[in-house]
Amino acid sequence: MSSADQPSAEELLEHLSQLYPDLSPQLKKAAAYLMENRVEFALQPIRKTADAVDVAPSTFMRLAKTLGFDRYDSLRQVFQRSLQEGQGNFSSRADSLIELGGRCEQQGVVAEMAGCTYRGIEELFGEEMVSRIKQAAELILASPQVHVLGLRDSYSCAYHLAYVGSVAMSHIRLVRAQEGSLFTELARIDKGDLLIAFAFHPYTRETIEASRIAIEQGAQLICITDSLRSPLVPGAKVVLEVQTETPNFFPSIVTSITLIEALLAVCVARGGKKMLTKIRRFDQQMEDLGGYYTEE
Repeated sequence: MSSADQPSAEELLEHLSQLYPDLSPQLKKAAAYLMENRVEFALQPIRKTADAVDVAPSTFMRLAKTLGFDRYDSLRQVFQRSLQEGQGNFSSRADSLIELGGRCEQQGVVAEMAGCTYRGIEELFGEEMVSRIKQAAELILASPQVHVLGLRDSYSCAYHLAYVGSVAMSHIRLVRAQEGSLFTELARIDKGDLLIAFAFHPYTRETIEASRIAIEQGAQLICITDSLRSPLVPGAKVVLEVQTETPNFFPSIVTSITLIEALLAVCVARGGKKMLTKIRRFDQQMEDLGGYYTEE
C-alpha cells in the first residue's frame, strides 16, 4: 500500500473497530491496545508494544496485514504522521498545567482535570472529527424523527442535546426511559428515523439493546461513545468518539457537551432562516410567559 493510498489513522481505527468482534483472541488484544494507546503505538518499538499486552511481536505483524499493510512499520507510520499533524497549542497548554500541578500538590487534581479537558477538546476538533460532525448534522437534518438516548451517567448529555436541539428542530425527542417505559418509547421508532445514543464505559446494557432494536426497526444510528471498542460502534452510521479521561471517579462529560454544542451549531448553520425563525419564536414565547428574569 503506497503512502498516497493509505487511509488516515482515524479511518484505520474505525475500520478496526468494525473488524474487532471477529478477530482471534490474540489479535483482539493487539487491536485493543492500538485503539486505546495510539500514541504509544506510534512511538514504541514493536517488542515493547507486544510486551505491553503479552503477545508475540508477530501478532502485531498479523494485525498490520489484517488492515491491508505489507509491513508493520507501514502501519505504525500512519499513526506517527497523525501524531505529528495533531501537535498543537492545546497540548502544550495542557502539559504546562500538569507540570504546574506537579509542583503544587494542592492544585494537582485541578491541573490534571484541566489537562484532560484540553486534550479532549483538541482531539474533538481534529480534521477527521469535524468531517464526522458534519456528516452527523446532515443525518439529523434529513431524518423525519430524531430520537436521543442516554441512560445513567450519560442521561445529562442526551437531555442537553434533545432540549437545546428541539428549540430549533421540532423533530428531535428525548427517550426518557422512565418508570420502565424504554421499550414502549422504542416502539415509536420507524424506518428512516435516526437514533443518537450515548454510552461510556462501563456501558449500559439497556442502551446497547435499544440501539440494536432501533437498527432492526430500520433506523440509522449515531453513537457518541468513548472508544472504538464500544459495543455501540458496530452498525453505527456515524461514530463520534469523545475523550472521557478524568481524575474524577466518573467519566467526564465535558468533551461530550462541547461536541453536542458543535453538532447543533452546524445543524443551525445549515438549517437557514426557517430554523432561525423557530429559535426566535421560542425566545419570544419564553419572554411572553415570564420565563426570563428581568430586573424591575
